[in-house]
Amino acid sequence: MSGSVVLLHLAGAVALLLFATRMVRTGVERAYGDVLRHRLRSVLRNPVLAILAGAALAICLQSATAVALLVGSFSGAGIVGGTSGLLAVLGADVGSALVVKLLSFDLSLLVPLCLAAGTAMFMATERRDWRQFGRILIGVGLLILSLRMIGEASEPLRHSQILPVVVNYLSGDPVTAFLLAAIMTWLFHSSVAAILLVVALTARGLVPVELGLVLVLGANLGGGVIAVMLSRAAIPKARIVPLGNLIMRGTGALAALLVLIFAAPPLGWLGASASDQLIHGHIVFNLMLALLGIPLASLVHRLAERIVALGAPEAKPESLAATELSALDEAALDTPSQALANATREVVRVCETVEIMLQRIIELYVEADQDKIDALSALDDRVDRKHAAIKLYLAKVTSRTLSEADALRCQELIGACVKLEQVGDIIVRNMLVHVQKKFDRGLEFTEQGWRELRAFHTSVVANAKLAFNVLVSRDSETARQLVREKDRLRDLEKRSSQSHFDRLREGTAKSVETSSIHLDTIRDLKQINSLLASMAYPVLEEQGLLSGSRLKAS
Repeated sequence: MSGSVVLLHLAGAVALLLFATRMVRTGVERAYGDVLRHRLRSVLRNPVLAILAGAALAICLQSATAVALLVGSFSGAGIVGGTSGLLAVLGADVGSALVVKLLSFDLSLLVPLCLAAGTAMFMATERRDWRQFGRILIGVGLLILSLRMIGEASEPLRHSQILPVVVNYLSGDPVTAFLLAAIMTWLFHSSVAAILLVVALTARGLVPVELGLVLVLGANLGGGVIAVMLSRAAIPKARIVPLGNLIMRGTGALAALLVLIFAAPPLGWLGASASDQLIHGHIVFNLMLALLGIPLASLVHRLAERIVALGAPEAKPESLAATELSALDEAALDTPSQALANATREVVRVCETVEIMLQRIIELYVEADQDKIDALSALDDRVDRKHAAIKLYLAKVTSRTLSEADALRCQELIGACVKLEQVGDIIVRNMLVHVQKKFDRGLEFTEQGWRELRAFHTSVVANAKLAFNVLVSRDSETARQLVREKDRLRDLEKRSSQSHFDRLREGTAKSVETSSIHLDTIRDLKQINSLLASMAYPVLEEQGLLSGSRLKAS
């Protein structure tokens, strides 16, 4: 087999590994993301629990980088302390190393099981949670399959005449090998994928253990760089935790590299096989960093904070981010198609604002902060202003001669805008009142009740995204899915209410205290969902997919 064909097979296997890792992470984020985020925020105050929580989240998401970005955003928003956030990310590095260990076992039997079960779940139901769990199983199956493909693709390299020359050169120049591994990891955007590739090559005798450890240390450095690069556009406070993690991992990797070069410690204690030595060395390295982080995290966080402050631009008197632009160009009114496109752009901006309001309101149920309440009310004021401007603009459009299609689109946009304004009012005038009532009385939901509310809210947010997509794409299948989700949410509300009343009958104190808030919040969320789902009706009606009434004929 020619060298180019071998490299092509190896590139395909690595691409499948990256895709499978992303597929698992996406499935976990969509199915359990809100629950994991809530749990993470509640345990980060304890240093040891922060490390354990970070490790668990990295195992679930198959990515320490995802945890670093998530925790960095929490820290930037003031939800968690920077020191605790840094410890959580160091714990995530340990979890990422444990993922490599788990994938090193012989899991070949899981490939057909995961692929078959995952495909059956994904295709046999419309329930979002089951479909996402099916996505996770398919991702795990592809992940294990990709590892086998990497092994098979690298087998012909045993007979390569060029590879020994490259390996011998890198073995004699560990600094270059270290930097190459860091660059490769950054290109992969996955330290797990880079280290699994090194382990696979080492297991087949293509890379010596000493060089493999150097490459693993370089991959750790590259893994820290990924989160820093991905967060470079975030606010300064959100960049501190990823940078602190890079300082810890980079310094630790360089120190370990110097030990390997000058001390040449015995490696037999790490394991009997070459692959075990690499994997266990990777775990030990990250575990030591996490333990060192307990006393050093505060110092490293302050250092990262100073570095970010040096690189942050000075505050401008007037923030460009606060400037509101309008797409409602009066000059386009004589061209209805262009005017309607302008109005669509402006309605989409209202959609984005409403989506932010939907996401933020549930956070206030956890921690009612007056600044956040005021910010949410300001967003509603923005929705009201844009709603009024869009209605006036579309009224001017309708004074022109319009085709039937343009007239229908105009009515659709007006209807969508009215519904979005109503959603904003429900959030601010109803749900904010529940928030204030909850905190004025010092009430707490039961764990099961809060889990039900979070699940219901997550479904409404997901349906909001579908509704906004339908408004732009006018895709009939998405519209049908949105209406089906409305029916599913109706059933979910019945189950949640029944479960709540069961807890009331059992005399659960918290359920009695929070009963009205729980039921009113579910009612408000259901009303919001109904408003959003109705945005699909014009598309379905236009294509003859909407029945006139839900009543059965007598």
